[in-house]
Amino acid sequence: MSILSKFAPLRQTYDQLRSVGQNPFEMVFEGMLSSTEGMYRGRKTILLGTNNYLGLTFDEACIEESVAAVRAHGTGTTGSRIANGSYGTHRTLEKSLAKFFNREHSMVFSTGYQANLGMLSTLAGKGDYLLLDSDSHASIYDGARLGHAEVVRFRHNDPDDLHKRLKRLANEPGEKLVVVEGIYSMLGDVAPLREFAEVKREMGAWLMVDEAHSLGVLGANGRGLAEEADVEADCDFIVGTFSKSLGSVGGFCVSNVEDFDILRVACRPYMFTASLPPSVMASTIMALRRMQEEPQRRKRLHENAERLYYGLRNLGFAVGPQCSPIVSVAVADAPLAVEFWNRLLEGGLYLNLALPPATPTPAPLLRSSISAVHTPAQIDRAVQLFEAVGRQLGVLPPLVNTAARKRVPTPISAPPLAEVAMLASGGIR
Repeated sequence: MSILSKFAPLRQTYDQLRSVGQNPFEMVFEGMLSSTEGMYRGRKTILLGTNNYLGLTFDEACIEESVAAVRAHGTGTTGSRIANGSYGTHRTLEKSLAKFFNREHSMVFSTGYQANLGMLSTLAGKGDYLLLDSDSHASIYDGARLGHAEVVRFRHNDPDDLHKRLKRLANEPGEKLVVVEGIYSMLGDVAPLREFAEVKREMGAWLMVDEAHSLGVLGANGRGLAEEADVEADCDFIVGTFSKSLGSVGGFCVSNVEDFDILRVACRPYMFTASLPPSVMASTIMALRRMQEEPQRRKRLHENAERLYYGLRNLGFAVGPQCSPIVSVAVADAPLAVEFWNRLLEGGLYLNLALPPATPTPAPLLRSSISAVHTPAQIDRAVQLFEAVGRQLGVLPPLVNTAARKRVPTPISAPPLAEVAMLASGGIR
């Protein structure tokens, strides 16, 4: 017996993936050519699973700011801000975020995962209650486990169920913190945030919203679902990540709650983690500026999402319930999903494979994420590959009406977005 023997079932699943073809969880690209293309095994491959919503990873201004910061301040901070002090860019980034979100306070974390881990484990303590949507991201559940609050789950996107559970706790001492996501990472459904805010106000709870996948995508200014739903004043804490729309790495929390800065000496994941390097902060500051200066990126993002979503739906694929920059296709079982994924890769298309139990239903998912800088030709190529492989593997129904399949889709009014979690990981923050 080994200390790792408990992972034998996972090892079996992992080995099965290898036996079919390329292992989707061991992908190694030889190089990245742009935000939408990489080199894999000597050929150009369309990147359709990167969460690079605004395409800022190759933005020249962001790159130059990052390079200049490395030359001026070195490659890293070699410690936490509590131990090694803050750099000027830490403060600049936090002030920029606070200003962008119209908040008084801001804290920056080394990853988006740590933002949830730190805030949830610190805000709700012994005798308090965390009320979590049942489809919450892994980082939310892990933050809840790390703290000492009692965890209460409510049905996904169900304000009535949240109300019922808060009502049961009405006479219990302790604070009640409700945690929801702006955009859920599995199928891209948007939280009914206005209704949640009403429940929060009525029951005297606190509300934290994770805008990881809606920052830069939803809202007139790109602030996320809270802005889109016009309930920013009801959201006591907003957390998010830099690793999606802002094209770097890191996380944050912004708030107007009084005495927020005490969290800097109360939040262990913040205190005992090496802080972000200057290069990352510099590129993030510039990306935040670019996002605000170029709202047309959001427009192109949604146009591209419609092109892929309706292209796949009109072919007969089982896509999610809403048009989204994350477009997931459900297939019957895991072996079929793995084979489908491998054939798409052979055709020059990389996307994500999501397998149960990380999916919201027993169906495996082929998950794509659109970028504002994908070209129409790249999206059309993806649709063509999906069709070719789908027909080869018998996933698509018989083609009946070619004209209907090629019709121009009707644009939707406010497309949401999504992310589907990777195998046993719950997604990347």
